[in-house]
Amino acid sequence: MAEDDQKRVSAAARLFDVRRVIGGLFVVYGVIVTLLGIFDSPEEIDKAEGVRINLWMGLAMLALGLFFLLWLRLNPPKPPQIDESEEQ
Repeated sequence: MAEDDQKRVSAAARLFDVRRVIGGLFVVYGVIVTLLGIFDSPEEIDKAEGVRINLWMGLAMLALGLFFLLWLRLNPPKPPQIDESEEQ
């Protein structure tokens, strides 16, 4: 029984790790903003003084999100230990 509880707690810790949430959101928003930057109109580029700001910020967000997900992959969270004395 304790082994099942340990697996359940470990899976919950991995699922709700803040690096996964932040990395996933940055990747999704980075893809969206990058696509907007690729298809910017000349008026939008002129408004930003010739800089394709959506493209550059989208790529930066994508890189940051991938960094968070890589960090999670290389350094996974350690499962919390359940004390046998606390179980009743």
